[in-house]
Amino acid sequence: MPKDPMMLFSYVNMKLRDNGISLDELCASEGVTRQEVEKILSDVGFVYDSELRKFIMKG
Repeated sequence: MPKDPMMLFSYVNMKLRDNGISLDELCASEGVTRQEVEKILSDVGFVYDSELRKFIMKG
Protein backbone atom coordinates (compact mmCIF):
# COMPACT_ATOMS: atom_id res chain seq x y z
CA MET A 1 0.00 0.00 0.00
CA PRO A 2 1.23 3.52 -0.71
CA LYS A 3 2.77 5.44 2.20
CA ASP A 4 1.64 8.86 0.99
CA PRO A 5 -1.83 9.58 2.45
CA MET A 6 -3.27 11.01 -0.78
CA MET A 7 -1.99 8.08 -2.81
CA LEU A 8 -3.34 5.72 -0.15
CA PHE A 9 -6.76 7.40 -0.39
CA SER A 10 -6.85 6.92 -4.14
CA TYR A 11 -5.46 3.37 -4.01
CA VAL A 12 -7.89 2.15 -1.33
CA ASN A 13 -10.97 3.64 -2.99
CA MET A 14 -9.92 2.20 -6.36
CA LYS A 15 -9.40 -1.27 -4.89
CA LEU A 16 -12.71 -1.16 -3.03
CA ARG A 17 -14.55 -0.05 -6.17
CA ASP A 18 -12.83 -2.29 -8.71
CA ASN A 19 -12.71 -5.46 -6.64
CA GLY A 20 -16.07 -5.14 -4.88
CA ILE A 21 -14.56 -6.11 -1.55
CA SER A 22 -14.96 -4.75 1.96
CA LEU A 23 -12.42 -2.55 3.69
CA ASP A 24 -11.68 -5.41 6.09
CA GLU A 25 -11.03 -7.80 3.19
CA LEU A 26 -8.76 -5.30 1.47
CA CYS A 27 -6.76 -4.67 4.61
CA ALA A 28 -6.38 -8.40 5.28
CA SER A 29 -5.15 -9.01 1.72
CA GLU A 30 -2.65 -6.14 2.06
CA GLY A 31 -1.38 -7.22 5.49
CA VAL A 32 -2.43 -4.06 7.34
CA THR A 33 -5.09 -3.36 9.92
CA ARG A 34 -8.20 -1.40 9.17
CA GLN A 35 -7.34 0.87 12.10
CA GLU A 36 -3.97 1.75 10.53
CA VAL A 37 -5.59 2.76 7.25
CA GLU A 38 -8.40 4.69 8.92
CA LYS A 39 -5.92 6.55 11.17
CA ILE A 40 -3.67 7.61 8.29
CA LEU A 41 -6.60 8.82 6.21
CA SER A 42 -8.37 10.44 9.16
CA ASP A 43 -5.25 12.49 9.88
CA VAL A 44 -5.56 14.13 6.45
CA GLY A 45 -9.33 14.67 6.53
CA PHE A 46 -10.96 11.47 5.28
CA VAL A 47 -13.45 9.15 6.93
CA TYR A 48 -14.77 5.77 5.79
CA ASP A 49 -18.42 5.81 4.75
CA SER A 50 -19.69 2.26 5.14
CA GLU A 51 -22.87 3.02 3.21
CA LEU A 52 -20.94 4.25 0.17
CA ARG A 53 -18.11 1.76 0.82
CA LYS A 54 -15.39 4.37 0.25
CA PHE A 55 -13.40 7.08 1.97
CA ILE A 56 -14.80 10.59 1.71
CA MET A 57 -13.87 14.02 3.05
CA LYS A 58 -14.95 14.60 6.64
CA GLY A 59 -17.97 16.81 6.70
